[in-house]
Formats: sequence, C-alpha cells, structure tokens
Amino acid sequence: MNLEAFILGCGGMMPLPYRHLTSVLVRREGELFLFDAGEATQISIRRLNLSWKKITAIFLSHMHADHVTGLPGILMLSSQVDRVEPLYIFGPPRIAEYIEQTRKSLDMYINYEIIIREFTEPKLLWEDPAFTIRSFGLRHTKPCFGYTLEEKPRPGAFFPEKAMALEVPRGPLWSVLQGGDNVTLPSGRTVRPQDVLGPPRSGRKFSYVTDSLYFSEIAREVGGSDLLVCEGMFEEALMASAIEKRHMTARQAATIARDAGGVRKLGLIHYSPRYADKELKILLDEAREIFPDTALTRDRMTFPMEYLD
Repeated sequence: MNLEAFILGCGGMMPLPYRHLTSVLVRREGELFLFDAGEATQISIRRLNLSWKKITAIFLSHMHADHVTGLPGILMLSSQVDRVEPLYIFGPPRIAEYIEQTRKSLDMYINYEIIIREFTEPKLLWEDPAFTIRSFGLRHTKPCFGYTLEEKPRPGAFFPEKAMALEVPRGPLWSVLQGGDNVTLPSGRTVRPQDVLGPPRSGRKFSYVTDSLYFSEIAREVGGSDLLVCEGMFEEALMASAIEKRHMTARQAATIARDAGGVRKLGLIHYSPRYADKELKILLDEAREIFPDTALTRDRMTFPMEYLD
C-alpha cells in the first residue's frame, strides 16, 4: 500500500526561477491530499504527471499569499477534467471569503461541488477507516495550523500454520480472519483473529509544519512521523529575523524532529529567498548537527514512506 509525499514547491515568500512556493502533495493508494498551494503548484503537478482529478482535499496552513496563490488555478483546472466528486478545502478563517471573492472577480467556471471547512481550534478533520488527518496550532502572524496524516494500526501478520492447526480451511475464511472478524467453523468452533494473527502493526505518519515560531509542543504532535516536512527558513545567525517574522531556523526544525521521538526523516522546506540553491547547505549542515537524517526538499522531489513491519 503506497504512501508518498511529493514536494511541489519548497520556497517561501516569493517564487524563484528554480524554486516554486510551498506546497506538498501526499498520495495514499491513488488518493491525493494537498497541503498548501503556493504559486506554480500546477506546474509541479503537471511535471510529476499527477492527476488533478484525484485530489480529494486541500489543507491550507494559513492565509498568506505564498501559501494560497496557487489555489485559484487548481480550482479552475479541476473543471476541465470531468470532476464529479466534491473537493474539500480545510483551513483557518477567511478561506471561504478568499475563494468566493476570487470566483466572482474572475468569473470562474466551476462545475463541481466545493466544500469548505474553516476551523479555529485544532481538530480531527478527516476520518477514514484506515487513516485520519488532524490539525494542530502553530504560532505565526496569522492563525496557522500544522497537519498530520496518520494511518491506523494494521492487523498483525497472518500465520497460515496456526489457521490450519485450528482446521480453518484455506480460502475466503482466511481473509475474514485477516480482516479482523471471527470465523465459525461447521464444527461450531469459533476462531478469533488473535488466534491466527500476530500483534497489531503500526501504520505510517506524515506531518507538515510551516510558518511558525519554534515552541516545544510541536514535537508532541509530530512524534512517530515517518516523514516530517518542516520549515527551516533561516540559519542560526539570522535568529533575530526568524523571531521577528515568526519563523523557524533549520536547527530549530531539527530540534523538533529529535525531541518528537520516532521521526524517521526530516525534510526542510520554506526556505528564505535570500538563499540560492548552493547556499542551502548552510541550513542542511546546521540541521544535521541535531538530527542527522535530514534532507533538503527540492521542487518535485518524492519521499516514499515504507512500513517498518
């Protein structure tokens, strides 16, 4: 079962010729979830050969232009691909106003349902039998939220020899047990899933954090992430700028990854435009001093998330 993150844009504040604005797309078994929609999001989606039609929901961190200016194009483009399913959009207040005003001023043709869910407090936003998407509060100049997509625990490994020892015939009944339901045999004996399965296995977790001051509670929200995509906008020498603009340094992002526990990989994102690509190594080196498994995200980079067991 595939779970992977595509970096559509890694820049902050303003687009550069080689760096689009912040946006990350997560694909789980063909279903797409978009986190922020910076300028030029459409370009990366096209170059990665991903389908706009498969975007189920969009989660916006906050109402700053470098995180939402790619949204109108996505909304208009979705009308050109015979979309029939509704598109869900989640985020803090004023998103509905922004979308409505843009639609009116551009006389935007929309032929599908857009369902907007604004929220002001951290909450469960998406509930699926296999996973959830939650928001948690950040500290920026406007109301801002991070997100986690977390799979629910999976059934344990199936042991065919245990099923055969209990006289469960090979075939559909094995699938029933693997799905978590009891099986009653012709003899009247009931076989439970725990009789033939190992202990539950963990799912996978993706976390997204951008545009926030550092504060230690973020670590609690992103613990156990297979991939944590977190802003590291500045180097430590520019800490005063980070605090003034309510952003984080790369070292602070790495501190969150280290303190969270169980984070497998940190991907830095939302770089200040003051850094040319070759200068981003400053951020990477500072982060790796704290959390060695750190990567610089780049536009159109892909991060697969694999099961541990």
